[in-house]
Amino acid sequence: MKSIARLVDHIISRVNVNLKPIGRDVEPAVRQSIRTDKLTQYYAYYALSIDHPWYFRFQESNLGGSYFLGKCEVDRSVVLKSDIRGDELKPKGAVAYFGGLGTELYQDEIIQIVNSFLVKTLIHNNSQNPEIPEYFRILNTVAMHYSNIHGTTTEGAYLGAFATADLSVLHNCVLGDFAYVQAGDLSRQTIQSGRVWIHQPGVFEFDYMHDPEIIDRYVTFDSKGQLTGEFSDFVRERRSDFLPMYDSLAFESPVPVPESAFLSRYAVVKGESHLGDNCLVAQRACLENATLGNGSNAQENCFIVDSKLEAMDVIAHGGKLIHVELGEKVFVGFNSFLHGEADRKILVGAGTIVMPHTIIDALEPLDIPKKMIVWGYIRTQEDLASHSMSLDDFSKQRELRLGALVFNGDGAAFIKGFQRRIEHILQENGAYYDGNDATRGHAQKTQSVSYNLFQPYLAGEEEAMFPAIVVGNR
Repeated sequence: MKSIARLVDHIISRVNVNLKPIGRDVEPAVRQSIRTDKLTQYYAYYALSIDHPWYFRFQESNLGGSYFLGKCEVDRSVVLKSDIRGDELKPKGAVAYFGGLGTELYQDEIIQIVNSFLVKTLIHNNSQNPEIPEYFRILNTVAMHYSNIHGTTTEGAYLGAFATADLSVLHNCVLGDFAYVQAGDLSRQTIQSGRVWIHQPGVFEFDYMHDPEIIDRYVTFDSKGQLTGEFSDFVRERRSDFLPMYDSLAFESPVPVPESAFLSRYAVVKGESHLGDNCLVAQRACLENATLGNGSNAQENCFIVDSKLEAMDVIAHGGKLIHVELGEKVFVGFNSFLHGEADRKILVGAGTIVMPHTIIDALEPLDIPKKMIVWGYIRTQEDLASHSMSLDDFSKQRELRLGALVFNGDGAAFIKGFQRRIEHILQENGAYYDGNDATRGHAQKTQSVSYNLFQPYLAGEEEAMFPAIVVGNR
């Protein structure tokens, strides 16, 4: 165990060198979140696919439950039951665009994870760093439970539980619990817990603050440093459903899967569940009595329970739906929580955008019309008046103050940007697949994926560490 102890000390020191000057000491969070006595119980695995250029390099790192689709390097990191997803890495010769200017990649893009501690974190590459687009870098990062690093190059950044760093480049920043940021290039900033901040300088700024008491109800840590709150309670209640999946690499789908769809062998499917054509169900997703219409998806850490999705619906990473019915082409953003009951369902009309980190915890039946934008914290139909607006009306906004929301800038550009991104996600996921190679996406490309296992040392100074391993050619 001496090596893993030195590794943890090393990570803490590297991150604190960057973050202590802005008032953050990561040591308590790291110490309380890593149970070194349990690290030998986990194995690491990587996914192998002919559709993704692959190279994996592990060195002195403890890994648990990771998967890599595409090139990756890991060095002296604890990646504890996290998902490292590299299926949108750009190949050598591709042109990356930043601010309307293009630059050609001189080598295949690689994900790097260096001196990092990640716990149940999803990393999805889509590099936004113009300085060196060949590398998707996560350096001295500490990322807590169920956080998302999406399209972000981080350096010494801290992400709280259920936080999301999206399409940004962060330099020594801190994101509080359940904070969401999509704001370009940020240095030495602290994003408060519960803040949802989307900023495109000179174009628009969307800024919403959840009440701190609300965040404490859904995301908090107890006196022993253990994650609690309604979000973690909901996930913990279903944790046992995932355990049998890791006992064997053999997989038999519990439901019929159309030829054009993909169901991960590391997803849970229970009850009367159905998948339509071109559906994508990613690993660690959970479906229970769920119907996914053609082209819909459930991304990593999504839970869809007693719910129905019509078609082309996008449930972003960490989205949770319970007793919800969605019309066509609804977008449910990162870590959003739509919680109805059998006698108080949540109905969401076609074309609606549910903003990232939205909480809809229904006290009564809720009916959200089509083509709306919805945000914040909603319990009743009355709450919708100050937490939603039609897409057409929002597009006309230049300056808006509504409850805890402050919006400034070009409303039309804001809405169009989201709609373009939704179309991009649908295309990348293969929702429009028509049998031609040009329309293949993740749902089709990952059908032939295989999985390979690594286990750590079980005794001695290296106990709980993985050996140095190189797989493939760089």
